[in-house]
Amino acid sequence: MTNVAAPPDFSTSGLVRLTKPQLVGTMMGLILTMLLAALDQTIVGTAEPRIIASLSGFDRYPWVATAYMLASTMIIPIVAKLSDLYGRKRFFLGGAVLFVLASALCGASGALPLIPLDGMNQLIVFRGIQGIGAGVIIGLIFVIVGDIFSPAERGRYQGFFSAVWGLSSIFGPTLGGWLTDQISWRATFYVNLPVGLIAITAIYLQFPDFRPQSAGRKLDWLGMASLSACIVPLLLALTWVTQYGWASTRVSVLWVWSLAMLAVFLWVEGRAEEPIIPLTLFNDPVIRVCSLLVFVLGMGMFGVIVYLPLFIQGVMGLSATQSGTLMTPMMLGTVLGSFIGGQMTYRLRNYKIPGILGAVLVAAGMAVFATLDESAVRLSVIIGMVLSGLGMGLQLPVYTVAVQNSAPAPQMGAATASTTFFRSVGSTLGVAVFGSILLSNYHAEFDRGIPPGTPKAAIAWFDNPLLLVQMRAQMEAAFQQISGGMGLMQTLMAGVKTALAHGLHLIFVGSTVLTLGAVALNLVLKNVPLRGRQPSTARQEPPAH
Repeated sequence: MTNVAAPPDFSTSGLVRLTKPQLVGTMMGLILTMLLAALDQTIVGTAEPRIIASLSGFDRYPWVATAYMLASTMIIPIVAKLSDLYGRKRFFLGGAVLFVLASALCGASGALPLIPLDGMNQLIVFRGIQGIGAGVIIGLIFVIVGDIFSPAERGRYQGFFSAVWGLSSIFGPTLGGWLTDQISWRATFYVNLPVGLIAITAIYLQFPDFRPQSAGRKLDWLGMASLSACIVPLLLALTWVTQYGWASTRVSVLWVWSLAMLAVFLWVEGRAEEPIIPLTLFNDPVIRVCSLLVFVLGMGMFGVIVYLPLFIQGVMGLSATQSGTLMTPMMLGTVLGSFIGGQMTYRLRNYKIPGILGAVLVAAGMAVFATLDESAVRLSVIIGMVLSGLGMGLQLPVYTVAVQNSAPAPQMGAATASTTFFRSVGSTLGVAVFGSILLSNYHAEFDRGIPPGTPKAAIAWFDNPLLLVQMRAQMEAAFQQISGGMGLMQTLMAGVKTALAHGLHLIFVGSTVLTLGAVALNLVLKNVPLRGRQPSTARQEPPAH
């Protein structure tokens, strides 16, 4: 009598099937890598003053963040498409390994004599490499979740991962400060190593190598090249706008080049057999509206988050530590909203309801911020943060679920990555536009209040209010060398408070308008019923171990 092996007891019902041990191992690996990528965006910021002092790189410190942002944003749509063609596992593992290795190199910056760069330039290069790894991780996590679970189930899991991201934002700065003070700024990078190795091991052992059965295998080299040539100058231009202005030569040249490369990219993608971003995806009304929504949400919401600490410190007069504490309600609201939004999507099988509710709450939070002035109290700020945090959390999983529910299975990676990509570009544009509004109004207001006879050297310290916190110690030392300098400094700081309050008010009003537009877009978003169990369309290779 022939013994017939029992079929595997699968625990998932998505495009691919996982047994319970595979599901537990895979989810553990995904959660840990998400934790790493999310922590890295907050933990390093706390250590930055110590890093700058150690590596003598104040003049280049913005590049630590810029290199990371450029690399991560550029790689997301490329790796998502490659994973559609060749499977997710190898790329996800490659990104995680690259992230961990780059973390080790970042921690060793300045202590690597064989590399012909000074410590700060070493850190900038390694942060760019780390950004590539982070972009791969961020670009594929929600795609893998979409592979494993059916559209009806995805909402609660997407919401869970969004909550992990928000939770990391809460304790990341605290952890970064503790590691920097108790051990070294290098520990903020080295902490990624043990956690990353556990995540890599779990994914390697338990996540099967699912590969597409029928996708064509022709790489769109021209598409990758033209997309990179468009994104990098675009993000550089947006980053430099607040420093050099919209009409400066370097920014204008980058704009022209980016627009030219965009035209080339669209022309190439319209003719490619396997385009990086299939333009036909945007024929679908759900994907089209969701792409616009995440762009607006990124511009209106994430752009403001950058300037809220400036209001708390520069206008309300609280310390950096108190600012971090006051931001906690927003992050807690995001965590709670992500969980609630995921459960609503799962139980109602409807993504439109949490999307509308979230958009209304975000707009209400922005409206509260728009009422703040120099006499603002903490309670008003907290109310605005709770409302906007809850709303943002409700919305975070919605658009990924909606896009994945509408996208063809062979293009799900590219479609999912488009939401992350447009949100990233929108937030960068929001920071640039709001930063320009703030600085132009700040200078006009601040200059009117400068006492006659104030030395130009003293005024120079107040040229960029975004740097006042980092430069406060050096500024006080410089003013102590001037006769009556401390009194003059207090007078100028009062002018900073008034000028910032007026400039930030305009930002909050602009964000309110944008988020009200997001409410309107959510109302017209088509609600396609979420599908249940999916027919498996992928081929499983035995795990290579």
